[in-house]
Amino acid sequence: MNLILASTDVSMPVTMLFTGLLVAMIACLALEEKLHAKKSVIVGVFAALALFLGDALGLLPLAPILIAGHEVHLPVYIPGVDWNVIAIILGASIFVDVTSRSGLFTWIAIKLTKRSGGDPLKLLIFYGIMTVVFSAVLNNVTAMIIVGSLSAVSLDKLGRKNMLLGFLLIEGLLTNIGGLLTLISSVPNILVGTAAGISFVKFFLVASPYVLVAMAATIYLGARIFEIRRLATEQERTEAREKVTSFDERDGIESRGFFFFGAAMLLLFIGVIAGASVLPVIRDLEMGYVAMAFALIMLLRFKAVADRFYQAVDWDLLAFFAFLFVVINVMEHAQVLALIGEGLAKIIGLGDVAGKTSLLISSAVASSVTDNIPLAAMLAKILAADPAIGADPTSPFWWAVIFGANLGGNLTPIGSASTLVAVTIIHKHKLELSFAGFVKVALPFALIQILLAACYLLLLG
Repeated sequence: MNLILASTDVSMPVTMLFTGLLVAMIACLALEEKLHAKKSVIVGVFAALALFLGDALGLLPLAPILIAGHEVHLPVYIPGVDWNVIAIILGASIFVDVTSRSGLFTWIAIKLTKRSGGDPLKLLIFYGIMTVVFSAVLNNVTAMIIVGSLSAVSLDKLGRKNMLLGFLLIEGLLTNIGGLLTLISSVPNILVGTAAGISFVKFFLVASPYVLVAMAATIYLGARIFEIRRLATEQERTEAREKVTSFDERDGIESRGFFFFGAAMLLLFIGVIAGASVLPVIRDLEMGYVAMAFALIMLLRFKAVADRFYQAVDWDLLAFFAFLFVVINVMEHAQVLALIGEGLAKIIGLGDVAGKTSLLISSAVASSVTDNIPLAAMLAKILAADPAIGADPTSPFWWAVIFGANLGGNLTPIGSASTLVAVTIIHKHKLELSFAGFVKVALPFALIQILLAACYLLLLG
């Protein structure tokens, strides 16, 4: 099985040198906090080193690129970057940030809080559903910040701060479930989904049954473990209702016109993204164009102070991606991906059941101890080069990587940015939860979620 296509005139010592470089980069990303260095700086250093060694050893293609019959001279690292992915992340980030200023997401959150009547179990169910939806429409970190902050305020007003640890932990785990719902919900989805050629609608139709079951299982198990129950007496229910009525969902709405405009644009954005693969013109320009176009439309509302929103963009993440694509491109020329592909071929060669399950588990475990983005990027590149898998967007092996890369974030607090945010909010409210404590509590949830994913992969064929 040929899982990566590249030249074979690279000696094994050179391949092993670059393999060591890749392992060192992943180790540094895992130790990001201890190194006191941002992701972009870590990967940027390794990108510069990889490019230098790649050119010194004659691995990089330095010939000009032919575009429409004309020679175009570009720096060797430019073609290695997937600019569509960069545009999706940049455009979606700005769009979500501007839309949130309309008060739309806060309005939804407070409406649901009042709808629960202050009942703890109803509140957990509503907040759980909201976490999943916000994670799918916004992003995991933003969803965790919105829902986590509201949970702390709501439970404090209801006099049930003793339940806050359970709420925040469950919401943190649900961000990675919600991150599976759409093609643009998480970065691994974008990387693997675009490499596989999975459309937005197809992604949603395949992922939604699993997300629904996993969400219900997580909320049910969380309610049992943390003893979150319905209010027992009518007096308790009346008191809780009176407390939540003090919430005002209109507090965050500065302009009713912009509120309705933000809601309409959000629905339109989702609709256009969903039809990006079939809409004329849009299908040629791809989703990156859609994200950037909608970001610019929303920025017209704040055109005089648009630079404020540029400051809010996670430039570290974008630089991290650009450098990461460069590293992976060099690794491909150094035959490192071919080497990994040989190991991956053995896993896939175990057969449908064992192969898909092994790929799912290994992806989840790897994602739990380091950043899932490099893992997803490498595996997407390798699978795309396989003649059988790369040409078949319905192959369950794509989904094994998608599920594994997302669900691995629930095994440890460093497995995903959103669980790290959840732990930060937990510590902010003076609640005790160590690294080992998180793993101990989260492990049953993660195992059930991964087991459900394994069963679902078998159903997908």
